[in-house]
Amino acid sequence: MRDAYHEELDSIGDGLVEMARLVGSAIGRATTAILDSDLKLAEHVIEGDQKVDELQHDLEARAITLLARQQPVATDLRIVVTSLRMSADLERSGDLAQHVAKLARLRYPERAVPHDLHATILEMGQLAQRLMAKTAEVIITKDVDLALQLEQDDDAIDLLHRALFQHLMDDRWKHGIETAVDVTLLGRYYERYADHAVAVAKRVVYLVTGEHVDASQTPQAEGA
Repeated sequence: MRDAYHEELDSIGDGLVEMARLVGSAIGRATTAILDSDLKLAEHVIEGDQKVDELQHDLEARAITLLARQQPVATDLRIVVTSLRMSADLERSGDLAQHVAKLARLRYPERAVPHDLHATILEMGQLAQRLMAKTAEVIITKDVDLALQLEQDDDAIDLLHRALFQHLMDDRWKHGIETAVDVTLLGRYYERYADHAVAVAKRVVYLVTGEHVDASQTPQAEGA
């Protein structure tokens, strides 16, 4: 009976890893869709978000069943409750990737991102995808040091996000209000996506140590 119980606990972790991998792939493909005005790829990303939602619903159902039948305590209870919160962060990351793809679809056949911001959005997309790949690795390995490093990757996306705003506020901006709104939304989508990835990693730290992470515990803060 206990073996089945722990297998169910493990399966919840496996579900989180699958969600992380799916939403990591989604943000990468959505970035390609928005930059290349690829309608077919955008549609695939939008449709694929249903799989992420289904995984979250399944994970929630299994977690609730464990809580009801096994009444876990101490570490096991922390795993179940924290996993529910992690699944919510991952589901929201999938929604944000879908938002990028929907913007690509909305502007098709035009491109939502002007040429002079192409490199910035590409870098944000690549960083976001790498962040989520590291998050998946953190879930698997429970590597606290790696989890704390994600804060630095998030800082890089924040810098790019600010660079977008500086570009939009430049007197030389010539792409109009609609494009400015599109770029503003895109920057926000990537910035929030990264925040959710970091939140998942911090929850893994909590699982391992029983302590919540704050800014003073990140590697960057220690070196400051």
